[in-house]
Amino acid sequence: MTSEFPPLKNDLTLRAARGEQTEHAPVWVMRQAGRYLPEFREVRASHEFFEVCRTPTLAAEVTLQPIRRYSGLLDASIIFSDILVVPQAMGMEVLMTPGPFFPDPLNTPEDVKKLSPTVDVHKELQYVFDAITLTRKELKGEVPLFGFTGAPWTLFAYMVEGGGSKTFQKAKTWIFKYPEESKALLMRIADVCVDYVVGQVKAGAQLIQVFDSWAGELSPHDFALFSLPTLQHISTNVRSRLAAENIPVPPLVLFAKGANHALATLAESSGYDVLGVDWCIDPAEACRLVGDKVALQGNMDPNLLYAGRDAIESAVKRMCDGFRQGKNKKGWIANLGHGITPGVDPEDLRWFLELRDK
Repeated sequence: MTSEFPPLKNDLTLRAARGEQTEHAPVWVMRQAGRYLPEFREVRASHEFFEVCRTPTLAAEVTLQPIRRYSGLLDASIIFSDILVVPQAMGMEVLMTPGPFFPDPLNTPEDVKKLSPTVDVHKELQYVFDAITLTRKELKGEVPLFGFTGAPWTLFAYMVEGGGSKTFQKAKTWIFKYPEESKALLMRIADVCVDYVVGQVKAGAQLIQVFDSWAGELSPHDFALFSLPTLQHISTNVRSRLAAENIPVPPLVLFAKGANHALATLAESSGYDVLGVDWCIDPAEACRLVGDKVALQGNMDPNLLYAGRDAIESAVKRMCDGFRQGKNKKGWIANLGHGITPGVDPEDLRWFLELRDK
């Protein structure tokens, strides 16, 4: 499989994700292909959001945009797509208006009947696989390529809420009022995620990140009950499926935003090689909690990118010192604590990336 792709020139991120010590921390940024870049906005001016996702040449182009702009400064790329292609594959309509909107959300467990009884990811999501393969070739080995999926709890919340939410009233009503039906739907989503991740790896993804963006909306008890089992299901089954086909398992990264209470548990039993951390935990404390079990990724507050070069430099130094003091034996991948936001000046991101050499 790998013979069809150019040899990798920069393996820093892969080595750090596998738990090796690296000469300096590799760095990339969540949502690095996106609206803060004028070249991305130019593409979007004539193409609808999901049209870009579904057109491999466009998805590859916008994935490559930050790699070109910041050549030599980024140590990984991430395929341009969206976590909500999974609910689409399951038979739900999703619009971007400009945020995600489900015209016909799941209001009660009875509505689960509206979902497709089976999901063939190669039929529904082949465009993502094609985009990954094309992007791997066009990267010419400059940096490795991440694939990704949303986590079941986060996808479940969107499917029930019908979009983003501040209170998650509908999604939480489901898990509290219909716990068994909720667990069944969560595992159904998890099975699709497994198929989707395996397909991405076969297409050429060199790392996989699972985004549980709404993990922090659950109490520790409810996270352990409703989210953790599905995260373990994904890591366990992706590993076994790939091993059964003699395909090397790429590093698996889990970003359970806001679930810092669970870091020790996730390091011990989630089955992921790397845990992403947000800015609401001190890096040294994160290192202490995970010990020598996993590598870490994170964790500067994205809003610091609006505060000017001095503030960015100070925050980066503090972050680096924290991970250094924590002495995580499994390494660290530098990143923001969540995705870069649309109003950031691209030159301020460049400064953040250039600080790796200071």
